[in-house]
Amino acid sequence: MKSNVSGLGGGGKLGVLLAIPDFPMLRAGFRSIIDGEPDMRVVGDVDGAALVDELDRTGADVVIAECHPRGDDRASFPAIEAIKAVRPTTRLITIDYRTAGDHFSQVLKAGADGFLGREAGPDDVISAVRSVSRGQTYVSPAVVTRMVNAFVLHSDQATAEDAYASLTEREREVLLLAAVGHTNREIAEAIHLSEQTIHNYRATVMEKLDLHDRMDLLKYAIRRGLVNTADL
Repeated sequence: MKSNVSGLGGGGKLGVLLAIPDFPMLRAGFRSIIDGEPDMRVVGDVDGAALVDELDRTGADVVIAECHPRGDDRASFPAIEAIKAVRPTTRLITIDYRTAGDHFSQVLKAGADGFLGREAGPDDVISAVRSVSRGQTYVSPAVVTRMVNAFVLHSDQATAEDAYASLTEREREVLLLAAVGHTNREIAEAIHLSEQTIHNYRATVMEKLDLHDRMDLLKYAIRRGLVNTADL
């Protein structure tokens, strides 16, 4: 598949590079949705083998790609690392590959910034591009619902409640802000504390609740009713 690059510099618009070689109609849909927005446009349409080279050439702000659970010439987990190595500032949104939607947390841990499920509509696509461009993590609401069903409804509620009771008010505040994707710096600015202090609070919260990463924080916050999945 040849690249179809229209060039950058479109009045400050976000440049989006598509890497969805297996689904021509899906590519066409993404292009139509993105080019229809005033603040973004598609700058390329490539197959997996040319992805890294095209990313380097176009300097795209956001890449939307299939993400296969095993390495090949598409956006596999190793390719995520390669994309970040070539252009660390580029944000990567992966899309659900056939029936592999249950690996979204692994994709995010590998370095992707967002994940769109098969159920995603036009509004989800636009929200994802804008969210990751602001440095936020985006997961389709439908995927969050699956996460709730898989992780929340089968969890030990008593243990969660006991652990939460041990948190101070400030730790609970940091937990909530961190769970919805705010960085330590953003939290520090919001509640007028130093970034190091927020780092310490966050570490304490993780230790008390026996959590390991931001996805664990998000799942915990949903389970506790601190975050409404409809607002994600």
